[in-house]
This record gives sequence, C-alpha cells and structure tokens, in this order.
Amino acid sequence: MPNPLVECIPNFSEARRPAVVDAILESIQAAGVYVLDRHSDLDHNRTVITFAGPPAAVEEAAFQSIAAAARLINLDQHTGEHPRIGAADVVPFVPIRDISMVECVEMARRLGRRVGDELGLPVYLYEEAATRPERKNLEDIRRGEYEALKAEIGTRPEREPDFGPARITPAGAVVIGARQPLIAFNIYLTSNDVSIAQKIAKAVRHSSGGLRYVKALGLLVEGRAQVSMNLTNFRQTPLARVVEMVRREAERYGVGIHHSELVGLVPQEALVDAAVWYTQLDQFHPEQILEQRLQAALAEREAPTMPVETSFLDALAQGTATPGGGAAAAHAGAAAAALVAMVARLTVGKKKYASVEGRMWEIIEAAETLRRSLTAAVQEDSAAFESYMTAVRLPKDTPEQQAAREAALQEAVLATIRVPLGVSRLAVAVLRLAVEVAQTGNVNAISDAASGAALARAALTASGLNVRINCPNLQDQAAAQTFLAELRGLNEQAQALEAELNAIVAERGRLADA
Repeated sequence: MPNPLVECIPNFSEARRPAVVDAILESIQAAGVYVLDRHSDLDHNRTVITFAGPPAAVEEAAFQSIAAAARLINLDQHTGEHPRIGAADVVPFVPIRDISMVECVEMARRLGRRVGDELGLPVYLYEEAATRPERKNLEDIRRGEYEALKAEIGTRPEREPDFGPARITPAGAVVIGARQPLIAFNIYLTSNDVSIAQKIAKAVRHSSGGLRYVKALGLLVEGRAQVSMNLTNFRQTPLARVVEMVRREAERYGVGIHHSELVGLVPQEALVDAAVWYTQLDQFHPEQILEQRLQAALAEREAPTMPVETSFLDALAQGTATPGGGAAAAHAGAAAAALVAMVARLTVGKKKYASVEGRMWEIIEAAETLRRSLTAAVQEDSAAFESYMTAVRLPKDTPEQQAAREAALQEAVLATIRVPLGVSRLAVAVLRLAVEVAQTGNVNAISDAASGAALARAALTASGLNVRINCPNLQDQAAAQTFLAELRGLNEQAQALEAELNAIVAERGRLADA
C-alpha cells in the first residue's frame, strides 16, 4: 500500500538566540514528524530545519513552525549575511516517496492560504507552486529583502501576495513552494577577500552565465570568503562539476578551496555520483554499494504481509441496514470528486493549458474539499439511520415515554433527511466542477471528467431517493415540502449541467456511437 513521505526544509531568520530556535523546533516536533537535521549559522543568522513524515503531519508541522517564528522573530531587529524577507523565510515541500510533485504543490497552496488567513502574513508561492513565471525563482521574490518589501507591498502590483494581506508586520512574509531535492552547499576559500567569492559566485551561477541549476552568492563567513550555493538539480549539474568550476575560478585569483560544508541533508545519490566521478569508476553500478544491497535483501525478507481490511463495498454487501443507499450515494459522490481532481491534476503543468492553470489549482482544492465532505457523509448517513433505529426502540409505556420517543423519532427523521439532502447539494457542486474540467481541462481526460459527472448524477439520484422516502415520516410537512422543493431545484440544475456536458463532449470528445 502507498506510504507517502514528504520532506520539508523551512529556513528561519534566527540563529543567535538558541531559545527561539528551540521553541520553533518544539513546535515542529509536536506535530509528530521526524526531525532529521538542524543547522544554524551565526553569520547568516539563519537556521535550517529538515523534517519528514506523512503529508498531513508535515503540513501541520510547517504551519506551527511558521506561527512560532512569526511570534518570536522581529525582522526590524534582525541582521545577518543571508537575504531574507520573513521570520519563516522560505518553506519548501519535497516529494520523497509515494507522492507526486502536484500533490506537494497542493500542500504548498493549502498551507499558503492557511498562513494568510490565520496568521495574517503575506505569502508568495515559488518554484513548482509559483502562480507567475517571475515568481518561480526565490531570489526574484526576495530581491531587496524585507526592507524593500516593507516599503513596496501594498503600493506596487508586482508585490501583491498570492495569499494573505498586502501589508507587512515585523514577521515579514513567507515564501512557500514545492521543489525537487536541493543541495545547500558552501565552499570556503583560502582568503578573507569577499570580492573574490563574489566574482566566483557570479561565474558559477546560472543567472549570470554559469552552470545550469546553480544559484550562488559570495559572502564573508567566519572570517573566510565563502561561495554559498544552492544546487537545484544535482542530476543535471553534478556536485563534482560545481566543485571543479569553483576550484578553477579560484585559481584565477591565486586562492584555493579551504573546505566545504553542507547545510542540511544531501541525497546519497549526489555523493555517490561525486565519488564515482573523482575515482573514475566508469563501470560502477549502485547495486555494488554494500549497505544498499544489504538493505534491499533485508527489506525483501522482512516485508510484512498487510492485513486485508474489510472495504466499504464489502460492508455494503453485508446483510445489514447500514451502510445503505445513502452511504453509497455519498461514496459515489466522493468518487466523482476524485475524478474531477484527477482531471485538473492532469491539466496543470501542461503548456497547452497554461491559461487555465490558476483555475485548475482552485478546482483541485475545491474538489478535494468536496471529496472530504462526501467521504465524511458516508459515516454520517449510517449514523443518522442508527439514531432513528435507536429512537424506534425507546420505551413507550407511559405518556411521558411516548412523548420522549416521538420527539427522538422526529429528530432522527430530520437527520435522515438532512444528511442525504446535504449529499445532494455536494453532488451538484461536484457535477458543476466536472462540467468545467470537461470544458477547459486536458482533452485527453474528457471521458474521466464525464465519468465524474455521471457518478455525481448517480449520487444526486440516490441521495434524492433517501430524502423522498423519509420526508413522509416528518410531522412538520411544511418543512418536508421545503426539503422536496430544494431537491427539485437541485435536479433541475443537474439537468441543465448534463445538457451542457453533452454539448461539450460532442464538441471536444470523439465518442463512437453505441
């Protein structure tokens, strides 16, 4: 079974106050993630914490760490060598296992919206999550640092955040995104002349004509000139190639490499590639690494047998009253929402659909919200029926007991109407999104969009049957008629949407006659 794992590497504008860093670290640990590394640099006045875990836990840990940093760090009083615009300066998500880059982008967008709404901080999305080409690169967002952002936000359109208010507080802004694994790698020179490091950085970084996937700055750290680099794709621009270019450029100025350092963690593959390059192991294969071969053998021998759990469909097939048709309706609606999200995900990142990419991200978020609500309704429907059966079994021997039983029955009947009626509303919302992705989404997935619409329509029909069969049991027939009128209105909306969908499929799709 999939066991998704996400890495997050937030950078905080603090290193000189250990108590503050400890508090941020505690906020991360409280979310139940695995803290893998903590790196603080006093000259940069910056701390990088690396943690990993299941997506939901990682997302929560990231939010709590941003909240802690915003509470404890004042950028009006902050100084350091490293550029920054926020207390929690940059928060990237990296897919590690059983999770796609698109899902990490969704995490970034959800987190960004929450940070903007709940913490009142401006949020900018970058790298794979960027909403504009000019915001893909972190250095472009961070140009001028906190001081420039403070002066320009709210007055210059290009400073308008993706989420949150267009105003600044001493916590600054947060840059959130999703990216491939990055190597933060610093090389110290045998010199204290920072101008040499700056010249080397200019020569090596891609933005000024150097190596692709390399970002670099020249700094003075611990009394030595430092070339501070981010390697954004070590497979395309290997670590060894970067080291050798820095070495060659340093020789032009009569200096050499004193030592290098990693900030945070590095993929094993990057170090193996460097070792292979330097030792000229041209016939090398990764399977020749002892630990890797041993780990694979142990994993194969110790792989646990996963217990087979009773699925929803198995439970539905049992000879019991719950789950029943109402729960099945909600399940169908959740499947419809999942298909809508799938089509939207197949659309984002495609150049052909760049004009609708922003809307597709919104549809993904909306579809996932609907899917969660419909999934919850599966249990809610069964619980409503169980409450009705509990009320039926109440004693009715005395007038008081009979009155209490009738009141409980009416409350339960109301629940058996309201839950499927809520499913009906959600089903129409899913149907509306299905029509939209059929119209503007990836045309290669138009049958999936139409399938989602068909499932949403089935969910509406099935949930509507549950509303109609329970309304006669409601004593308040005026309320019952109101519910039925709403149901008729939802069906009318669905019919109009189906007609629209049929026209879209006829225009964009190529279906064979049945």
